[in-house]
Amino acid sequence: MSEETTAILLDGTATSKAIRLETAAGVKRLQTEKGVTPHLAAVLIGNSPASETYVAMKTRMCERTGILSSVHRLGGNCSQAEAEDLVRGLNANPEVSGILVQHPLPKHLHEPTILDCVSVEKDVDGISTGSLGTLINGEPGFPSCTPAGIIELMDRYGIAIEGKRAVVVGRSIILGKPVAMMLLNRNATVTICHSRTLNLAEYTREADILVAAVGRAELITGDMIKPGAAVLDAGYNRVEGRQGDVGDVEFESAQRVAGYITPVPGGVGPMTIAILLRNTLRAAGGKIG
Repeated sequence: MSEETTAILLDGTATSKAIRLETAAGVKRLQTEKGVTPHLAAVLIGNSPASETYVAMKTRMCERTGILSSVHRLGGNCSQAEAEDLVRGLNANPEVSGILVQHPLPKHLHEPTILDCVSVEKDVDGISTGSLGTLINGEPGFPSCTPAGIIELMDRYGIAIEGKRAVVVGRSIILGKPVAMMLLNRNATVTICHSRTLNLAEYTREADILVAAVGRAELITGDMIKPGAAVLDAGYNRVEGRQGDVGDVEFESAQRVAGYITPVPGGVGPMTIAILLRNTLRAAGGKIG
Protein backbone atom coordinates (compact mmCIF):
# COMPACT_ATOMS: atom_id res chain seq x y z
CA MET A 1 0.00 0.00 0.00
CA SER A 2 1.40 3.38 -1.03
CA GLU A 3 2.09 6.17 1.40
CA GLU A 4 -0.72 8.25 -0.14
CA THR A 5 -3.41 5.63 0.46
CA THR A 6 -5.90 6.32 3.25
CA ALA A 7 -7.35 3.43 5.24
CA ILE A 8 -11.06 2.59 5.15
CA LEU A 9 -12.70 3.85 8.35
CA LEU A 10 -14.55 1.25 10.40
CA ASP A 11 -17.58 3.27 11.49
CA GLY A 12 -18.62 2.00 14.90
CA THR A 13 -21.29 4.67 15.28
CA ALA A 14 -23.21 3.59 12.17
CA THR A 15 -22.64 -0.11 12.81
CA SER A 16 -23.80 0.09 16.41
CA LYS A 17 -26.96 1.91 15.29
CA ALA A 18 -27.70 -0.92 12.86
CA ILE A 19 -27.29 -3.48 15.66
CA ARG A 20 -29.57 -1.48 17.96
CA LEU A 21 -32.26 -1.36 15.27
CA GLU A 22 -31.96 -5.12 14.77
CA THR A 23 -32.17 -5.61 18.54
CA ALA A 24 -35.25 -3.36 18.78
CA ALA A 25 -36.95 -5.48 16.13
CA GLY A 26 -36.04 -8.61 18.09
CA VAL A 27 -37.49 -7.10 21.27
CA LYS A 28 -40.81 -6.38 19.53
CA ARG A 29 -40.90 -9.91 18.12
CA LEU A 30 -40.23 -11.40 21.57
CA GLN A 31 -42.98 -9.28 23.11
CA THR A 32 -45.45 -10.32 20.40
CA GLU A 33 -44.61 -14.01 20.36
CA LYS A 34 -43.93 -14.69 24.04
CA GLY A 35 -45.18 -11.64 25.93
CA VAL A 36 -41.67 -11.09 27.34
CA THR A 37 -39.76 -7.83 27.56
CA PRO A 38 -36.00 -8.05 28.22
CA HIS A 39 -34.88 -6.38 31.45
CA LEU A 40 -31.34 -5.22 32.15
CA ALA A 41 -30.50 -4.63 35.83
CA ALA A 42 -27.44 -2.48 36.52
CA VAL A 43 -25.63 -2.64 39.86
CA LEU A 44 -24.01 0.69 40.74
CA ILE A 45 -21.83 0.86 43.85
CA GLY A 46 -20.39 4.13 45.11
CA ASN A 47 -20.62 7.58 43.54
CA SER A 48 -18.14 7.58 40.67
CA PRO A 49 -19.18 10.28 38.17
CA ALA A 50 -17.84 8.18 35.28
CA SER A 51 -19.86 5.15 36.37
CA GLU A 52 -22.97 7.31 36.79
CA THR A 53 -22.50 8.60 33.24
CA TYR A 54 -21.99 5.13 31.78
CA VAL A 55 -25.04 3.69 33.52
CA ALA A 56 -27.19 6.65 32.45
CA MET A 57 -26.06 6.15 28.85
CA LYS A 58 -26.90 2.44 28.97
CA THR A 59 -30.30 3.23 30.48
CA ARG A 60 -31.09 5.63 27.63
CA MET A 61 -30.06 3.08 25.02
CA CYS A 62 -32.24 0.44 26.69
CA GLU A 63 -35.22 2.76 26.48
CA ARG A 64 -34.61 3.45 22.80
CA THR A 65 -34.41 -0.26 22.09
CA GLY A 66 -37.51 -1.23 24.06
CA ILE A 67 -35.56 -3.00 26.83
CA LEU A 68 -36.58 -2.41 30.44
CA SER A 69 -33.80 -1.16 32.70
CA SER A 70 -33.33 -0.69 36.41
CA VAL A 71 -30.45 0.62 38.54
CA HIS A 72 -29.69 -0.96 41.91
CA ARG A 73 -27.47 1.20 44.09
CA LEU A 74 -25.27 0.64 47.09
CA GLY A 75 -23.16 3.19 48.93
CA GLY A 76 -19.42 3.29 48.44
CA ASN A 77 -18.90 1.97 51.99
CA CYS A 78 -21.08 -1.11 51.55
CA SER A 79 -19.72 -4.49 52.63
CA GLN A 80 -18.65 -7.35 50.39
CA ALA A 81 -21.60 -9.39 51.69
CA GLU A 82 -24.09 -6.62 50.83
CA ALA A 83 -22.81 -6.40 47.28
CA GLU A 84 -22.88 -10.15 46.79
CA ASP A 85 -26.39 -10.43 48.27
CA LEU A 86 -27.67 -7.75 45.89
CA VAL A 87 -26.35 -9.61 42.86
CA ARG A 88 -27.70 -12.95 44.08
CA GLY A 89 -31.12 -11.36 44.59
CA LEU A 90 -31.12 -10.19 40.98
CA ASN A 91 -30.11 -13.69 39.89
CA ALA A 92 -33.17 -15.05 41.66
CA ASN A 93 -35.53 -12.46 40.16
CA PRO A 94 -37.31 -14.03 37.17
CA GLU A 95 -38.18 -10.58 35.82
CA VAL A 96 -34.49 -9.75 35.29
CA SER A 97 -32.98 -11.00 32.04
CA GLY A 98 -29.46 -9.67 32.37
CA ILE A 99 -27.24 -8.20 35.08
CA LEU A 100 -24.52 -5.60 34.62
CA VAL A 101 -22.17 -4.83 37.51
CA GLN A 102 -20.71 -1.44 36.68
CA HIS A 103 -17.00 -1.45 37.29
CA PRO A 104 -14.56 -0.52 38.64
CA LEU A 105 -15.90 -1.11 42.12
CA PRO A 106 -14.67 0.60 45.29
CA LYS A 107 -11.20 -0.70 46.18
CA HIS A 108 -12.22 -2.35 49.45
CA LEU A 109 -14.45 -4.77 47.54
CA HIS A 110 -13.14 -7.90 45.80
CA GLU A 111 -14.46 -7.26 42.31
CA PRO A 112 -13.88 -10.72 40.77
CA THR A 113 -15.91 -12.42 43.51
CA ILE A 114 -18.82 -10.03 43.02
CA LEU A 115 -18.72 -10.47 39.25
CA ASP A 116 -18.72 -14.23 39.73
CA CYS A 117 -21.96 -13.96 41.71
CA VAL A 118 -23.70 -13.15 38.40
CA SER A 119 -25.09 -16.34 36.90
CA VAL A 120 -23.73 -17.26 33.48
CA GLU A 121 -27.31 -17.15 32.16
CA LYS A 122 -27.60 -13.46 33.14
CA ASP A 123 -24.00 -12.31 32.64
CA VAL A 124 -24.71 -10.10 29.62
CA ASP A 125 -21.45 -8.23 30.23
CA GLY A 126 -19.60 -11.52 29.68
CA ILE A 127 -16.77 -10.95 32.15
CA SER A 128 -17.39 -13.42 34.97
CA THR A 129 -15.13 -16.43 35.37
CA GLY A 130 -17.94 -18.67 34.14
CA SER A 131 -18.52 -16.64 30.99
CA LEU A 132 -14.81 -16.44 30.21
CA GLY A 133 -14.63 -20.19 30.75
CA THR A 134 -17.31 -20.81 28.12
CA LEU A 135 -15.34 -18.60 25.73
CA ILE A 136 -12.15 -20.61 26.30
CA ASN A 137 -14.04 -23.88 25.84
CA GLY A 138 -15.76 -22.61 22.71
CA GLU A 139 -19.18 -23.15 24.26
CA PRO A 140 -22.30 -20.96 23.91
CA GLY A 141 -22.38 -18.02 26.27
CA PHE A 142 -22.49 -14.25 26.36
CA PRO A 143 -19.31 -12.71 24.94
CA SER A 144 -17.51 -9.81 26.58
CA CYS A 145 -19.08 -6.75 25.00
CA THR A 146 -16.13 -4.70 23.76
CA PRO A 147 -14.20 -7.69 22.34
CA ALA A 148 -17.37 -8.99 20.68
CA GLY A 149 -17.93 -5.51 19.25
CA ILE A 150 -14.47 -5.63 17.67
CA ILE A 151 -15.21 -8.99 16.03
CA GLU A 152 -18.64 -7.78 14.88
CA LEU A 153 -17.14 -4.66 13.33
CA MET A 154 -14.68 -6.76 11.33
CA ASP A 155 -17.42 -9.14 10.21
CA ARG A 156 -19.68 -6.34 9.02
CA TYR A 157 -16.87 -4.86 6.94
CA GLY A 158 -15.95 -8.24 5.49
CA ILE A 159 -12.49 -8.42 7.08
CA ALA A 160 -11.24 -12.01 7.00
CA ILE A 161 -10.11 -13.51 10.28
CA GLU A 162 -9.47 -17.18 9.54
CA GLY A 163 -5.84 -17.91 8.77
CA LYS A 164 -4.73 -14.35 9.50
CA ARG A 165 -2.03 -13.31 11.92
CA ALA A 166 -3.51 -11.26 14.75
CA VAL A 167 -1.61 -9.28 17.37
CA VAL A 168 -3.40 -8.02 20.46
CA VAL A 169 -1.58 -5.33 22.44
CA GLY A 170 -3.10 -5.52 25.90
CA ARG A 171 -3.93 -8.34 28.33
CA SER A 172 -6.82 -7.10 30.47
CA ILE A 173 -9.50 -9.57 31.48
CA ILE A 174 -12.24 -7.40 29.97
CA LEU A 175 -10.59 -6.75 26.61
CA GLY A 176 -7.16 -8.06 25.65
CA LYS A 177 -7.49 -11.66 26.79
CA PRO A 178 -11.07 -12.28 25.59
CA VAL A 179 -10.55 -10.66 22.17
CA ALA A 180 -7.45 -12.82 21.71
CA MET A 181 -9.51 -15.93 22.48
CA MET A 182 -12.30 -14.82 20.12
CA LEU A 183 -9.79 -14.38 17.33
CA LEU A 184 -8.27 -17.78 18.12
CA ASN A 185 -11.73 -19.36 18.06
CA ARG A 186 -12.13 -17.89 14.56
CA ASN A 187 -8.91 -19.61 13.45
CA ALA A 188 -6.54 -16.65 13.52
CA THR A 189 -2.98 -17.16 14.74
CA VAL A 190 -2.79 -14.91 17.77
CA THR A 191 0.03 -13.20 19.63
CA ILE A 192 -0.64 -11.27 22.85
CA CYS A 193 1.67 -8.35 23.62
CA HIS A 194 1.52 -5.81 26.42
CA SER A 195 3.16 -2.73 27.90
CA ARG A 196 6.28 -4.66 28.89
CA THR A 197 6.80 -6.45 25.59
CA LEU A 198 10.32 -5.85 24.32
CA ASN A 199 10.64 -4.65 20.71
CA LEU A 200 6.89 -4.32 20.33
CA ALA A 201 7.14 -3.12 16.73
CA GLU A 202 8.64 -6.45 15.67
CA TYR A 203 5.33 -8.08 16.52
CA THR A 204 2.92 -5.39 15.36
CA ARG A 205 4.55 -5.14 11.92
CA GLU A 206 3.64 -8.80 11.31
CA ALA A 207 -0.05 -8.37 12.13
CA ASP A 208 -2.79 -8.66 9.52
CA ILE A 209 -5.15 -7.75 12.37
CA LEU A 210 -3.86 -5.41 15.07
CA VAL A 211 -5.95 -4.76 18.19
CA ALA A 212 -4.67 -1.97 20.44
CA ALA A 213 -6.01 -2.22 23.98
CA VAL A 214 -3.14 -1.35 26.29
CA GLY A 215 -4.17 2.09 27.59
CA ARG A 216 -1.13 4.04 26.37
CA ALA A 217 -1.92 7.12 24.30
CA GLU A 218 -0.66 6.83 20.71
CA LEU A 219 1.73 4.02 21.60
CA ILE A 220 1.40 2.51 18.12
CA THR A 221 2.52 4.66 15.19
CA GLY A 222 2.27 4.18 11.46
CA ASP A 223 5.76 2.74 11.13
CA MET A 224 4.74 -0.09 13.48
CA ILE A 225 1.89 -1.26 11.23
CA LYS A 226 1.93 -3.76 8.38
CA PRO A 227 0.70 -2.14 5.13
CA GLY A 228 -2.94 -3.05 4.56
CA ALA A 229 -3.56 -4.32 8.09
CA ALA A 230 -6.88 -3.97 9.93
CA VAL A 231 -6.22 -1.76 12.96
CA LEU A 232 -8.78 -1.75 15.76
CA ASP A 233 -8.08 0.83 18.44
CA ALA A 234 -9.84 0.15 21.74
CA GLY A 235 -7.84 2.73 23.66
CA TYR A 236 -9.44 5.76 25.32
CA ASN A 237 -6.89 8.04 26.93
CA ARG A 238 -6.93 11.60 28.21
CA VAL A 239 -3.87 13.66 27.32
CA GLU A 240 -3.18 16.94 29.11
CA GLY A 241 -3.62 19.92 26.82
CA ARG A 242 -5.68 18.03 24.22
CA GLN A 243 -9.43 17.91 23.88
CA GLY A 244 -11.33 14.64 23.76
CA ASP A 245 -10.16 11.06 23.93
CA VAL A 246 -7.00 9.78 22.29
CA GLY A 247 -6.56 6.19 21.19
CA ASP A 248 -3.65 3.81 21.63
CA VAL A 249 -2.87 4.31 17.93
CA GLU A 250 -1.46 7.51 16.46
CA PHE A 251 -4.24 7.94 13.93
CA GLU A 252 -2.74 10.31 11.38
CA SER A 253 0.30 8.17 10.60
CA ALA A 254 -1.56 4.88 10.98
CA GLN A 255 -4.32 5.68 8.49
CA ARG A 256 -1.72 6.18 5.74
CA VAL A 257 -0.50 2.60 6.18
CA ALA A 258 -3.45 0.50 7.36
CA GLY A 259 -6.10 -0.99 5.11
CA TYR A 260 -8.84 -0.52 7.73
CA ILE A 261 -8.83 1.52 10.92
CA THR A 262 -11.20 2.55 13.68
CA PRO A 263 -11.34 6.21 14.70
CA VAL A 264 -11.34 7.35 18.32
CA PRO A 265 -14.01 8.26 19.17
CA GLY A 266 -16.61 6.62 16.94
CA GLY A 267 -14.96 3.26 16.36
CA VAL A 268 -14.86 0.47 18.93
CA GLY A 269 -16.55 2.46 21.73
CA PRO A 270 -20.13 2.60 20.40
CA MET A 271 -20.07 -1.14 19.71
CA THR A 272 -19.85 -2.01 23.41
CA ILE A 273 -23.36 -0.90 24.37
CA ALA A 274 -24.82 -2.32 21.14
CA ILE A 275 -23.49 -5.77 22.04
CA LEU A 276 -24.70 -5.38 25.64
CA LEU A 277 -28.24 -4.72 24.37
CA ARG A 278 -28.06 -7.66 21.98
CA ASN A 279 -26.84 -9.94 24.76
CA THR A 280 -29.75 -8.79 26.96
CA LEU A 281 -32.25 -9.66 24.24
CA ARG A 282 -30.72 -13.11 23.89
CA ALA A 283 -30.72 -13.60 27.67
CA ALA A 284 -34.49 -13.05 27.59
CA GLY A 285 -34.88 -15.70 24.94
CA GLY A 286 -35.05 -13.41 21.92
CA LYS A 287 -33.17 -13.57 18.66
CA ILE A 288 -31.88 -11.19 16.04
CA GLY A 289 -32.76 -11.98 12.43
